[in-house]
Amino acid sequence: MDAKQAFRMIKQGQVAPVYICFGTESYLMNEFIERLVEKLVEPEHREMALVRFDTGESPVDAILEEAETLPFLVPSKVVLVRDSVLFASGKESSKVEHRPERLLAYLEQPSETTVLVFLVPHEKLDERKKLVKAAKAADFVIPFTPLSAEELAQWIHKRATSRGRTLAKDAGEELLRRVGTDMHSLAAEMDKLILHAGAEGTITLEAVNELVMVATEQNVFRLTEELAALRTGPAIALYYDLLRQREEPIKLMALMVRQFRNMLHVKELAGQGYSPQQMAGQLGLHPYAVKITAEQARKFSLERLATLLSELADLDYAMKTGQIDKTLGLELFLLKTSSAGAS
Repeated sequence: MDAKQAFRMIKQGQVAPVYICFGTESYLMNEFIERLVEKLVEPEHREMALVRFDTGESPVDAILEEAETLPFLVPSKVVLVRDSVLFASGKESSKVEHRPERLLAYLEQPSETTVLVFLVPHEKLDERKKLVKAAKAADFVIPFTPLSAEELAQWIHKRATSRGRTLAKDAGEELLRRVGTDMHSLAAEMDKLILHAGAEGTITLEAVNELVMVATEQNVFRLTEELAALRTGPAIALYYDLLRQREEPIKLMALMVRQFRNMLHVKELAGQGYSPQQMAGQLGLHPYAVKITAEQARKFSLERLATLLSELADLDYAMKTGQIDKTLGLELFLLKTSSAGAS
């Protein structure tokens, strides 16, 4: 099942006995766990009905012994297990000895009074393992993948309406542009804007501009946009704003290198017929970041991007060896780049 279906089923009271939650979108995964616990456990019973394990510290036998033990003074319990050993394809090793065949048997006949949840903070599960195949066959697996740009926009609008507020379209677009794709940060900023708007109020573009700081990475996105548009003044002004925020020139340069490199990769993959979703998987980027990067990449030729990366490598060496002042070196690069253009 997918995450949307899993949320919907919990809301309808249809709870599975086992869940294998995996993926890189930790905010959605944590929200799913909260909804699950809220559905099954009264707040005053959480201490007795919520048990946590880590497969890096506890053997599967101990976890299953807890899962098979009847709950005490509560109708059901939730056993949460952080796992990078049993289901994951990651490199994390465990000194604890596990017997996966015990868990295989449990998946076939899980306890009726326990909901067993494995939290696997990895992009993929290890498809070669019998446990993964068995869990998939039983429909216990839920992927928590990053939302697309459209889904993120829908999510922040839904967050506003669920609190009785209206989010203006341009305000939502600016919020995403300023904060980026991190759902933890977006939720925190939305809660601040909701409070500012007041009951039945509207979250406006002006409120976003006034209350929401632009994340450093998003400022680097804007910086590359200014360079591509030959807007020297705004590019330099943005650079000095970042310096006033005590951002290190070397850190800013590293972010620029990453962005220009991503632009180069996106441009090359687009030429090979890759879709934005395929690019996101190939480059390890959020789909929204791929969308923004692709828009910027269209303003640069492949040759120009390669040249900029070469110039930044030379600048990095000069800055780190003391051949040029860090602040001045990056400023000169910005002046030269915005004057030369993107082609």
